[in-house]
Amino acid sequence: MMRFLLPLAGVAVLLVAPANAGDRYAERPPVVVSPDLSAPWVLQLQGAPRVMRQSRQAVEQPRLRQRRQAVRQAEPDQTRTAAVPRPAAGQNRARRTIMVPKQMNPIYLPQEVAYDGKEKPGTIVIDTHQNFLYLVEKDGKARRYGVGTGKPGFEWAGTHKVTAKREWPDWRPPAAMIKREAAKGRYLPTFLAGGIENPLGARALYIGTTEYRIHGTNQPWTIGGAVSSGCIRMRNEDVVDLYERVPVGTTVVVM
Repeated sequence: MMRFLLPLAGVAVLLVAPANAGDRYAERPPVVVSPDLSAPWVLQLQGAPRVMRQSRQAVEQPRLRQRRQAVRQAEPDQTRTAAVPRPAAGQNRARRTIMVPKQMNPIYLPQEVAYDGKEKPGTIVIDTHQNFLYLVEKDGKARRYGVGTGKPGFEWAGTHKVTAKREWPDWRPPAAMIKREAAKGRYLPTFLAGGIENPLGARALYIGTTEYRIHGTNQPWTIGGAVSSGCIRMRNEDVVDLYERVPVGTTVVVM
């Protein structure tokens, strides 16, 4: 069977003709494709309405935009701040209060220094004028700490021994101190258990039979000043260090 493709007015027509058995071995004619074979389909597509799929982003964006607009209308815009009027001419401006953290002068941090005094190694020497405590060492050296000392009217001097040592000591203010502070409108407890809030801090070294102690403080910014009622204050870190270096019986010289 022989097939022939004939172009007719833009339409491809396929004709089928009977063929003999010997035709399969005959030379076949060339296949001719009409240049207008696709013309009918193109004409149909041109007349058909176009269907375009919108991307997911194109569909979601209007919805998101509507939601954002609804939220803005329902809630006030907290990013906007009201304008602050400037003070008029001649009107005093309010002063700004700047909070500065309390700090200790670095000069009062522990350090090794030269020492040429007459006291033998192991002695504690307290200079109440310069607010330094020296732990005398060998070879003309000493370990120096910053301290807080007695305020005016509470200065004292003398030579004593360390009679006791306490970790996180309790505080029992002397009766004279309780009476003195009560006259100022400040009422002290008769007893305060040891702890971080205790004015005696982390350690205490009791000096002779006096009411004075070398002790820590929860107010380290007072180190370097005349601030106490006669006791020798140290930073908690420093009094712990000194506590570990000296035994009961150590000589204490207060100048």
